[in-house]
Amino acid sequence: MALLNVHVKEKIAFSVLFCVTLFVLTPVVVVLWIIFKNGLPALSWEFLTQMPTDGMRSGGIFPAILGTLYLVVGATLFSLPLGILAAIYLSEYARENLLTRLINLAIVNLSGVPSVVYGLFGFSLFVVFLKLGVSILAGSLTLAIMNLPVVITATRESLRAVPDYFREVSLSLGASRWQAVRHGVLPFALPGILTGTILSIARAAGETAPILFTVAAFYIPHLPKSVFDQTMALPYHLYIIATQIPNIPVSYRYGTALVLILMVLILNLSAIVIRSKFRKKYKW
Repeated sequence: MALLNVHVKEKIAFSVLFCVTLFVLTPVVVVLWIIFKNGLPALSWEFLTQMPTDGMRSGGIFPAILGTLYLVVGATLFSLPLGILAAIYLSEYARENLLTRLINLAIVNLSGVPSVVYGLFGFSLFVVFLKLGVSILAGSLTLAIMNLPVVITATRESLRAVPDYFREVSLSLGASRWQAVRHGVLPFALPGILTGTILSIARAAGETAPILFTVAAFYIPHLPKSVFDQTMALPYHLYIIATQIPNIPVSYRYGTALVLILMVLILNLSAIVIRSKFRKKYKW
């Protein structure tokens, strides 16, 4: 009788969890369905490769796609090495004291700072103080700073998940501290590090507020020629055509949103594939 009650309670618990999961996923599925349904008619080769025309009411969104790729790549190039090195120091070298506790607290708090604050900070530091101007470089650096807490946290937790005997074996064989971390710890933490990278890529590609102050332009009739030029970007472009331009076809708006979603999806899938390869290579 007691065993039967346990099975009944288990079924009830699983049913409740399933209903909660369904409740959470349903709005996401509905939103994606609406975007795909209204955006697919706008997708074409011309839409993806041409410049905007007629006050951005027609033509393509190629400058916005290219600008978003520039910003994502730039933010990743700046945030990934710095974040990994900072996490290695905090996890493998720094002693537990008041300073490291304050640093860890600051990293956690920075993860919750609104993106518009990062935008104002990037504008004040990179655009005004360092005189980089409203440019791809300023926007990439701002997004990199915004992504640093995510990369540091994911890397640090991945390093801590590697068993201590991996380090002990390397040190017992005469390896230095860095060699033990480089060859005995870091390769096994790579899947978790790439998880943080995936999250940072998705955030960098979809943010509007930071690039609004540092790089994004309403419309540029030519492609950027250097990292000191402004550029269009999909999140800001979508905001403009959805709120500032009247009489624009609905399919054009949803098509832009669909391209942004597909771009983030492709970038995430690429990182997931790389992560799975490392996970198969370094099993423990």
